[in-house]
Amino acid sequence: MRVTLWGTRGSLATPDPDMARYGGNTSCVGVLGREGTMLVLDAGTGIRRLAATIPSTAHRVDILLTHLHMDHIQGLGFFAHLYRPDFEVHIWGPGSATLGLEARLMRYLSPPLFPVNLSELPCKLEFHQVPSGEVDIGEFRVCSALVCHPGPTVGYRISTDKSALVYLPDHEPALAALRFPSLPREWTSGGTRAADADLLIHDSQYSASEYPGHCGWGHSSLNQTLDFGTLTGVKELVPFHHDPDHTDIDLDRITAQAIEETKPAFKVTAGIEGATFQL
Repeated sequence: MRVTLWGTRGSLATPDPDMARYGGNTSCVGVLGREGTMLVLDAGTGIRRLAATIPSTAHRVDILLTHLHMDHIQGLGFFAHLYRPDFEVHIWGPGSATLGLEARLMRYLSPPLFPVNLSELPCKLEFHQVPSGEVDIGEFRVCSALVCHPGPTVGYRISTDKSALVYLPDHEPALAALRFPSLPREWTSGGTRAADADLLIHDSQYSASEYPGHCGWGHSSLNQTLDFGTLTGVKELVPFHHDPDHTDIDLDRITAQAIEETKPAFKVTAGIEGATFQL
């Protein structure tokens, strides 16, 4: 599979020259299989650029939403293929205790927040509620599970017979613990889902010094992310969901400091918009 980062920023898009190298678009990752299966992980503002790369011969895309906070769905209405009558779009994501996925998305894709109603989209649109155990989407086996983040939020494991990608963009497994990790992976949020992944894309919104002031907000420090990678035995980790206030220089410093302090045994590759990984 080929994995491309189209949006790496968290909370709010940041079209700022000081953030240009890491990127300013919010969460969106494209996954392309060897047989042509296309997955889109989250529909942040990065999805608009992703749409331009879909070949004209394609007829289906599956969009896997981790949750429905605005930074993860703000680009959905600007995904060009929603407006093609001949195109099939499958949207996967969590419902709530009171509303299903489609009803929840209608709150955003309708006036006054958006000029087009969800029901008016001309594409062939289908909704699938998660977590739903294991499902096959084309050549991929997709597993979903609830993780620690405010509101219904899931993480995804996408695998073939040769490799596994794990996507946990908004995740707080430490939950203000004095020491992390303090529990085995089976008792840690996302631990089983991320075990032995070839590539882990994981929330790393805060520096170690910032995290104590944001406990319970649903995000991790980069140090905690690296410790989570060690706990789960991943082969490569991509820090993701960068804070909108962190400049390129800030992220360089935070990354270098966290690696020096935690000394991970696996490869750490900065989550930079446009980066591609071949698994």
